[in-house]
Amino acid sequence: MTAGITLDLSDPVPPYEQIRRQLSSLIAVGVLQPGSRLPTVRSLAADLGIAAGTVARAYKELEQSGLIESRRRNGTIVVGPPQPTLAVAGGDAAVIAAVDDLIRTSRDVGIGDESLVDLLRGRLAQTSKLDS
Repeated sequence: MTAGITLDLSDPVPPYEQIRRQLSSLIAVGVLQPGSRLPTVRSLAADLGIAAGTVARAYKELEQSGLIESRRRNGTIVVGPPQPTLAVAGGDAAVIAAVDDLIRTSRDVGIGDESLVDLLRGRLAQTSKLDS
């Protein structure tokens, strides 16, 4: 499980937020399916070399957003991706296909994953200002 989670301690984004974002993304794209068990807080913290409280905070925020659920004796499981508030038939598939194309194109031209994420965040910020 931790193979999908990485931390960049030089990133200004706090480690708990990096974990939360990555798990949220893995759930959203279906890599982590409903019913999948997540590692224990202590186990993931040990694997990443960070404090257990950091992982606990990420899990707490994911639980508050309805993506995971912590159950005594059964561990922490994925509940499922958030349901879109306004779903358009086939819209999710079209967006995923567009994202996949964006990833392929960026890799073809040599843009790294972190740079692509930064570029996407920047464009989202710009377009949200235009929408306001």
